[in-house]
Amino acid sequence: MTDREQMTGAEVDESAGEAAAPESLTANEEGPRGPLLEIRETIPAWLRYVLGTIPILGVILIWWVLTGSAPAEERVISPTILPSPVEVVQSFESLWFDRALTRNVIVSFRRVILGFLVGVAIAFPLGLFMGSFTKIRALFNPIAVLSAYLPIPALVPLTLSLLGTGERQKIGFLAFAFVIYLLPLIVAAVDKVDAVYIKTALTLGASRWQIVRKVLFGVAWADIYQAMRLGFGIGWSYILLTEMVDIGQGIGGIIITSQRRGPREHIYLVLLVIVAIAFLTDKIWSIVGRWLFPYKNEKHG
Repeated sequence: MTDREQMTGAEVDESAGEAAAPESLTANEEGPRGPLLEIRETIPAWLRYVLGTIPILGVILIWWVLTGSAPAEERVISPTILPSPVEVVQSFESLWFDRALTRNVIVSFRRVILGFLVGVAIAFPLGLFMGSFTKIRALFNPIAVLSAYLPIPALVPLTLSLLGTGERQKIGFLAFAFVIYLLPLIVAAVDKVDAVYIKTALTLGASRWQIVRKVLFGVAWADIYQAMRLGFGIGWSYILLTEMVDIGQGIGGIIITSQRRGPREHIYLVLLVIVAIAFLTDKIWSIVGRWLFPYKNEKHG
């Protein structure tokens, strides 16, 4: 009879308890979980919206207390710096008619779309090939790395020198900015494709271009789409940089004109309009994404 077989019941129970000790210790290390906060808990949609609304209402309340709860002379912040929420809302009519809000939004939207299309036309194939072929990555990676450290506002005087002050400059600046933002994300998306897919395709006799088109691009397409979605939203901050330098049509022109000539309320209204446009366009990207990649929904839903 072996030593293990000769162990008494108490010894066996003690041994089992020692084996289970690490698991119990791990559970104790996690600590007690409170009733209000759970780690990565699932909450209903209505609660998510309620919780998300609380900080927004808090900001509006603080804004009103600082600017709208006393006469102009007694306010904590002067109305020439920060108007009250009521004054901002009341100025919408003059922004709509006197400053031609709709026409300027359309001008800016057109510039963002054209700059985005030009940027994607450069970043998409370059990023796909850099992620697919090591020699192409070695060729362009130094430029990509250096451009990642380049401040985007520095491109404004550069494009003004190269392209003048017209539409070409604004679209060219946006295209440069989109390329700098999108290129590393597209390369990273292609890098994420598991090598097992490439090996399987090679085993089945696929050519290099079939692997690039159907395997690397096919698998990475969902992540590339997400990068494009994020980049398009950031484009609304890029457009202000170039439109506020050369005053003319566009929402950036409205902001700088309002800052110089007034009314200041228009500045904050335009910022709210930009947020609303970016939010709506992001929802459109999201809807199209759910249609293109239903399996992503199932995975994260």
